[in-house]
Amino acid sequence: MDGAGPCPGPVDLLVCTTCRSAGADLPPAAGGTLRAGARLLELLGAAGLPQSLRLVPVECLSNCTRGCTVALRGPGRWTYVYGNLDPALHLDTLIDGAARFAAAPDGLVPWRERPDHLRKNCIARIPPLEASYV
Repeated sequence: MDGAGPCPGPVDLLVCTTCRSAGADLPPAAGGTLRAGARLLELLGAAGLPQSLRLVPVECLSNCTRGCTVALRGPGRWTYVYGNLDPALHLDTLIDGAARFAAAPDGLVPWRERPDHLRKNCIARIPPLEASYV
């Protein structure tokens, strides 16, 4: 993209609610049967996300071997898919990374400015639909 300024429209933080994660699913003895992805969605909803982010639950992002999985997308922006998120460990990391994504006009956050876990667990980077080379 040309970097001419912020893209219109909200930025979506898609959270796979069906993701399982070894050690992160709440067992029935711990007071719940929530899968880790649903727990991540719940925690993000209670976290007070920046207004620039819209939380969107989805049923499957097809990244089952590396769940919990989320995606960040927005008009005119690159889309990123991240995995291996643990709701108990990576909530602040994810919020920080999502806020940085929302602040980048084209969604391209410089690699060194991304939280460490997101640098190491990027599943895919997808060009904007509006890109002339798509």
